[in-house]
Amino acid sequence: MAIVPGSEYLTAGLHVMAQSLLIPVIVGLIVLLIQALLHLGGLLAERQQRKEHRGAAVKELLDTDFVPGTWEQWEKRGLLFPAYKAVVHGFKHRQGENQARNRLIADNLLQEEERRLERTLAKTDLIARVGPILGLMGTLIPLGPGLAALGQGDLQALAQAIIIAFDTTVAGLAAGGLAYLVSQTRRRWYRSYLEDLELLLEHLLQAGGETVAASKEKTLVGIGRG
Repeated sequence: MAIVPGSEYLTAGLHVMAQSLLIPVIVGLIVLLIQALLHLGGLLAERQQRKEHRGAAVKELLDTDFVPGTWEQWEKRGLLFPAYKAVVHGFKHRQGENQARNRLIADNLLQEEERRLERTLAKTDLIARVGPILGLMGTLIPLGPGLAALGQGDLQALAQAIIIAFDTTVAGLAAGGLAYLVSQTRRRWYRSYLEDLELLLEHLLQAGGETVAASKEKTLVGIGRG
């Protein structure tokens, strides 16, 4: 087999660079695994919060007639999830008599909330993608020296390389699997949350329009009587 002059320097340099990545890969896997466990803890906390909330479903709440003070009563009775309150309060503070402007405000609040949830999901989505990649890198990097050690009859070095390869594979798959589970569960919850939030904002828009119309009608009646 002919050897291209200078290729040994290239292969030696490539080998050094590949082996130098082992420590960063292991550190990255540890960080990702810790992050995945933290996100799993956050998911369990969210689940507990949803479980403790005994309020009625949003669709059931919307079946009731809206009267002034309805939202305040729902909040006092704990019928609204805490996550809805910030958006609802933001809308109530910014709304006016112009229904077209109110709808733009509602759409903007809904989009901001959707972007916030997307940023939360992006973190676990990244771990789910990068974890297995780092696990594969951690598997392949030590196998080269391990096979070279096998050729020299050094079974101890081969065993050590295989242990590192298996450990990094397990860590990468564990981080990716946990992050994928968290992402899918949260994505299902957030989809339902956004649908309910859209219903709430639409209900506020309609209720606001009815309140403004009733106020105008009352004013016109008063003027007619005057």
